[in-house]
Amino acid sequence: MTATTSHPVITRADPDTTPRAVVLLLHGGKPSSRQAVDGRSASWRRARALQRAITPAAHERGVATWLLRYRERGWNDPGAPAPVNDARWALQEVRRHLGDVPVALLGHSMGARTAVRVADDPLVRGVVALAPWFPPEDPVHLLDGKTLVAAHGRRDRITSARATRLFVQRAAAAGADAEFVDMGGVGHYLLRDAARWNRVAQQRTLALLP
Repeated sequence: MTATTSHPVITRADPDTTPRAVVLLLHGGKPSSRQAVDGRSASWRRARALQRAITPAAHERGVATWLLRYRERGWNDPGAPAPVNDARWALQEVRRHLGDVPVALLGHSMGARTAVRVADDPLVRGVVALAPWFPPEDPVHLLDGKTLVAAHGRRDRITSARATRLFVQRAAAAGADAEFVDMGGVGHYLLRDAARWNRVAQQRTLALLP
């Protein structure tokens, strides 16, 4: 087994001018794994492809796209999930390099769960969640005053579209501007109807930013 890396990594795609906002992409993972994430990770590579797809439109608006690579693949400790710590570090990196610019979080699967856990950061305008992993016990209060767009396909056998609908309802009741997007008969990995997944990701994240 590959050991956990010592620190998370950000793949930056910045426009020619100083970015006025950032889309921070958060890739998927596993419920439990201490294995390091590297460039061969399928979850990271899917997020990298998504980053490439949305970057041209983001740059036209002066928005950077940053992709976080976690130190380890798993959610692991429920009390202190590893990817959440890494995502908070990434938001601090945004502050360090760019100041208090607005951020839209774009997460797939475990990355969407991670995004919700850091949505209380003042930089964050909202979360776009693709095929999210939203367990029923997860808190929604961190989305109060934020926007949540959750897109899910009905043939997903890895995470539950029904659970996502219920999470959206809970988030709306807790003060979020929350919306469910039905992606139709597609599965979990953003491969079938990839152009539509990319379009939802691009349009909805940029709509969160001024």
